[in-house]
Amino acid sequence: MATRVRPGNKRCAVIGGSGFLGRHLVEKLLDRGYGVSVFDIRQSYELPGVTFHQGDLCDKQALLAALKAVSLVFHCASPAPASDDRELFERVNIHGTRTVIEACTEAGVQKLVLTSSASVVFEGTDIKNGKEDLAYAKNPIDYYTETKIEQEKLVLAACGKGKGLLTVAVRPHGIFGPRDPQLVPILVETARRGKMKFIIGDGTNLVDFTYVENVVHGHILAAESLTPGSSTCGKAYHITNDDPVRFWDFMSEVLVGLGYKAPRYRLPYNLVYGLALLLWLLALILRPLVSFKPTFTPMRVALAGTYHYYNCDRAKHDLGYKPLVSLKEGIVRTVQSYPHLRRGS
Repeated sequence: MATRVRPGNKRCAVIGGSGFLGRHLVEKLLDRGYGVSVFDIRQSYELPGVTFHQGDLCDKQALLAALKAVSLVFHCASPAPASDDRELFERVNIHGTRTVIEACTEAGVQKLVLTSSASVVFEGTDIKNGKEDLAYAKNPIDYYTETKIEQEKLVLAACGKGKGLLTVAVRPHGIFGPRDPQLVPILVETARRGKMKFIIGDGTNLVDFTYVENVVHGHILAAESLTPGSSTCGKAYHITNDDPVRFWDFMSEVLVGLGYKAPRYRLPYNLVYGLALLLWLLALILRPLVSFKPTFTPMRVALAGTYHYYNCDRAKHDLGYKPLVSLKEGIVRTVQSYPHLRRGS
């Protein structure tokens, strides 16, 4: 039977540490003096002081090998939100998370920090200054959100169970920054295909985008706040740049920074959402015969055309959180990190 890891041990594991957020988290943990193990399905880099373990999230024995002598676990593994593979989302986000909780309990891990998502309360309609006490989405509009809800419930319910595992969930929104494989590359690819000419809706909707360094900062603060008897155990925390911006202004700033034209023609939101829903249903019906992925899914249209920004007061009060990098500076750093995506490159 595993013995409890001694308090003060600075050995941690990052599950999903080969991904975008995971790698940034690993680098910051090393800077702060932590010893780091990475568990992932793949190894995408090498760093001095980091031990890599490759394996399946649902394989408890493989996980246990990575959690040996570890006191703190960050769980940020998840399929890309744009995927439409329900089985994959359920396997990783639900079944995999159950296995992570079991492995943490058996290994004597003291703390588990989950990378959740602010989308767990989003149903495709406006959210303005949303707090953590909003109800989970009753009608989530994609498999990612549906399974992230169940994942967060599992992790928060595990607080104090077993050998006294302490758990917390961090809910970032709109993560961006250097090495991001999703937002900027997809935006540029869409622009190169001539499909970034249109603004969905009236263009006034405010949203949160969060620079990756701030998301990492929120994770570490959440982990370090977890102590026996602390009020943070079993809670979720919104982590954003605390600076809502018009969705299309943000997109335009990134595009123009990389040499592309900003979107300028407006399309009615309801029309675009209806067409996206129709195409999504068509893709679902035709999947056995023809495989195609629409550029705009109902979720993407909703994210582009509605208000969705979140209140960080709980994180400020409980964790002492405040963004380290401003939105403006985050955009500059991000644009500069993608010279290969500049127009004409």
